[in-house]
Amino acid sequence: MVASLADFESADITGREKLAIEFAQLMATDHHSMDDDFFELLRAEFTDPEIFELGMITGQFIGYGRLISILDLENPNQPEASRHEHDLVK
Repeated sequence: MVASLADFESADITGREKLAIEFAQLMATDHHSMDDDFFELLRAEFTDPEIFELGMITGQFIGYGRLISILDLENPNQPEASRHEHDLVK
């Protein structure tokens, strides 16, 4: 599943999962573009409490990643993940 995130639009995941990934990407990169039309798409797949939860979790992970970065807590000695042919982005 994680390997499919690089090209989630053509990945073998559900439409609901694709929409959740799009939500997370927009939250991280262009949250101002999340307009009424986008929320209409979300509400076709998710309840309002689910949208709220998705937003809260996404916001926590975005914030956590940024905090780790600004505090320079990323592990420079972490070994590289092993690569598999199916992980490569084309």
